[in-house]
Amino acid sequence: MLPRIFKRLGPGRNGLVLLVIFVLAALVSPRSQRGDIIFLSLGNLTDALRAITPVGITSLAMTWVVLSAGIDLSVGSVAALSGVVAGRLLVHWHPEGMPMSLHVALAVTVAVLACTGVGLMNGALTASLSIQPFVITLASMIGVRGFALWLCNNERIGLGVGTDAAGLFGEWFSNKWVMLGIYALLGLAFLILLNRTVFGRYVRAVGDNFGAARLAGLPVLRVQLGVYALSGLMAGVAGVLLAARTTTGDPNGGVAMELDVIAVVVIGGASLAGGRGGILGTLNGAMIVGVVTNILGLRNVDFNLQLVLKAAIIVLAVALQRRKLRA
Repeated sequence: MLPRIFKRLGPGRNGLVLLVIFVLAALVSPRSQRGDIIFLSLGNLTDALRAITPVGITSLAMTWVVLSAGIDLSVGSVAALSGVVAGRLLVHWHPEGMPMSLHVALAVTVAVLACTGVGLMNGALTASLSIQPFVITLASMIGVRGFALWLCNNERIGLGVGTDAAGLFGEWFSNKWVMLGIYALLGLAFLILLNRTVFGRYVRAVGDNFGAARLAGLPVLRVQLGVYALSGLMAGVAGVLLAARTTTGDPNGGVAMELDVIAVVVIGGASLAGGRGGILGTLNGAMIVGVVTNILGLRNVDFNLQLVLKAAIIVLAVALQRRKLRA
């Protein structure tokens, strides 16, 4: 009965799921001393959105990867690399006479470009070696994490909150409204690129039928390079935001981030078989994960149990997809 109802709802079912979860979260939310529902406070809701922003930004590009019938398990390690590279440039590089704003901009640019390079490497290896992207990005996840640890000698890079370039970096990119603004702009950009450009149509075509796309003369290799480069780029942006929010370039940061990102994309309605999904669904999936994570935190649910619940959500979402495809 329930699967039939979900099927009839069509694209609006994710919105209904979000509404139901939102209402349930409000009902089970703890209350303040004045009796207000903590979950519904503006501060808590915006904090929930800010907390999910790094995952949400990374999931925008992961949607493209999944649409092309790929997967990227390296995003957590790439985000950690981004924070470490930015941290080293901000803390250990002291260019004389350079304005601090330019110093911050260069550090962020180099960090994000390095992560884009990792994404290009993943795409190139996947396309040229004809090895499953699961294997390529799994190896990348391990190797990039090791490189990040080597780069900072297994130590966290403290950015601090002073008046130097590192402090300015934290002030800029940890601001709640800056983070939410970046997420909103990137979400709009990815939505337009996917639905209004030829490249977006190519991505769907490759994921829907790789062999047919290649026979039709579509630039299959460029599509693979493009989606994985975007994945590295967005993981790099997410890593910069994480480093700013935690005031630390942490080589062990982003652990299990790929779990959250894949959960967001799958819950948003994308098929891991490729060809089906969209940015609006992913944005909705991010809000669902954000609300669930937030209310679990408000109820002081153990973090390890939160991971178990998120894993169960992924399995349930994939199971519902398979039932719908068979119907």
